[in-house]
Amino acid sequence: MTEQSESIDNNLPRHYGFNTPQRLFVGYTLAVLVDLTVLNLFEEYWSYVTIQSFTVSLAAAILLQVLLKLSIAAEHRLANYFKSKQGLAPKVYRGLSTYIILVGSKIIMLEAINILFGDKVDFSGPLNGVVAFFVVIFAILIAEISISKIYFALEDKPKDTACE
Repeated sequence: MTEQSESIDNNLPRHYGFNTPQRLFVGYTLAVLVDLTVLNLFEEYWSYVTIQSFTVSLAAAILLQVLLKLSIAAEHRLANYFKSKQGLAPKVYRGLSTYIILVGSKIIMLEAINILFGDKVDFSGPLNGVVAFFVVIFAILIAEISISKIYFALEDKPKDTACE
């Protein structure tokens, strides 16, 4: 993101850019809002997802975001460990561990929601709601990726100096 300048009262330029903590804050806030939107759309339009209130869905969205980031970080850390090793076995272990983390973490997320929210958040349907939960999680991931692609597509392009 490029910085924009604006004159303020004391005639010193004011720069609009994001430092790292600001980028993280905006990024995580946007991710929680995307999760919240997806959760509430499923709650409204799909009978397999029931959430008691908006406040509960906001808390669930925050929990899901934290758990998604933790599972992705764990998967990347383990993948980097196996990437540093030579041979076929580490590649197989990397694939297996990635699968276990990515699927297992969703089961942990579902159980965390059950423990923290009880019957205030309910995923029902096939396999006691596991299918509905996975559909919601994949929809959240797709929505987050789509938003991020749009964000980066809107990035300022360098001006072509040959045309000026």
